[in-house]
Amino acid sequence: MYENITRWVFAAVLSSLALTQPMVLLWAGQSTNIPDISGSWERARDPSIPPQGQPPLKPQYVKEWQAKMQAIREAAARGEPYAERVVMCLPEGMPGMMAGPFPMEILQSKGQVTIIQEAYTQVRRILLDREQKPVDEVEPGFYGRSVGRWEKGVLVVDTVGIREDVLYQHAPHSKDMRIRERISLGADGLLRDEITIEDPAFLEKPWTFTFAYRRMADYQLLEYICEDNRQYSDDKGLQKIRIPGL
Repeated sequence: MYENITRWVFAAVLSSLALTQPMVLLWAGQSTNIPDISGSWERARDPSIPPQGQPPLKPQYVKEWQAKMQAIREAAARGEPYAERVVMCLPEGMPGMMAGPFPMEILQSKGQVTIIQEAYTQVRRILLDREQKPVDEVEPGFYGRSVGRWEKGVLVVDTVGIREDVLYQHAPHSKDMRIRERISLGADGLLRDEITIEDPAFLEKPWTFTFAYRRMADYQLLEYICEDNRQYSDDKGLQKIRIPGL
């Protein structure tokens, strides 16, 4: 009888801990617990995160960047939005996809964490416990090559190989740009992605900012397809809509 009571008490304690502690995954061959960040997530407000601020560009690039941002604001005020890359049905790439207002899904498997952004059905793969390749050996792309590892419950990610025409906040960068991330699940249930962009060619110092996300219960990503030939950029760089039949 006492053995049964002991088992019941032990089970009750485990159940109580499960309600108050984040879920963890334990892959075979690994000695540390890994937070369960799988599922659907959406951007969340987090008062503890400071405003992002403008990119710390070197002085010779600041004027051009400010002029472009001013042109974007003026076009929006006139009701003539500036033609962004998304007008051409191009995905945001990294790190822009992590800032998307649409939901994203995270899939965890042994050896890889996959992040799917609903907008433009963007997919990035974080290869776990792999060596990063030299930048010159990585084919430039929208998402680059991401490798990561778990360190005390934090997913530490290194990304290289982002195409030079894939811009975040319209800030220029070189082929050698490096994106470092620290993805962690807080006790408050929020998932945070601390992003640091390093690019000595264009930035005076590393550019760090953080995004927060909340878990979405039972949400399944929807199909998001950008239809070509409906929107385009005119000769002034403004967004236009092509209406069939007109």
